[in-house]
Amino acid sequence: MKMQKAWLFLHLHCFNGKIGGWQGCLSLVVARLPRKLTIFADQTKNKNMILPIVAYGHPVLRKVAEDITPDYPELKELIANMWQTMYGSNGVGIAAPQVNKSIRLFVVDSEQIIQHLEEEEKNDYPGDNGVKEVFINAHIVETGGKEWAYNEGCLSIPKVREDVNRAETVTLSYVDENFTPHVKTFTGVTARVILHEYDHIDGKLFIDHLKPLKRRMLKSKLDDITKGKIRVDYKMTFPK
Repeated sequence: MKMQKAWLFLHLHCFNGKIGGWQGCLSLVVARLPRKLTIFADQTKNKNMILPIVAYGHPVLRKVAEDITPDYPELKELIANMWQTMYGSNGVGIAAPQVNKSIRLFVVDSEQIIQHLEEEEKNDYPGDNGVKEVFINAHIVETGGKEWAYNEGCLSIPKVREDVNRAETVTLSYVDENFTPHVKTFTGVTARVILHEYDHIDGKLFIDHLKPLKRRMLKSKLDDITKGKIRVDYKMTFPK
């Protein structure tokens, strides 16, 4: 898989990117969507809450999250709020630890990425039609394919972006919001978003994939984020 000529900004948690004229935020953030686009505008006009994003340095981001059961308190509301928070940040994914919940839950909408690829760019991601799914109690079965680099970022680590190598495919076992079990294989950009979000429920961050020297070079920026010395256009919670 070749590296795109432009970048994708995930929320993720964030991937920095621009594909086919589309800019977006992956929890892999992905850059911001242009004002003229109205993708998912209807989903921002409801009563759900936009939750504050937990900043780098908060202990919850380093915990291995726990599986949950269908009777987890207010789960339906939490999922709805996570979707709202993700779209409110122009994101394509967000994980529960990023909203201060140490549970194995994340949501992903990579359909918006695939839908805005130019036709020739779609050939770079064969078999990837994008997904819009809730992932609960996810566990990796296997990864495969050739590793490829892409420029990632994260809503919890604003204004820091670096190239990260990840596997081309990932097979997950998980349950959806109805606790129906699934075992599926994902590829391309969708696999990358899922792997980025999966890191969060395993207590990892995209910067953990960087070489030690690069991590040391980022230390002052990371320290500033932990101290709240950062300006962003979404709500954040900083370590105390």
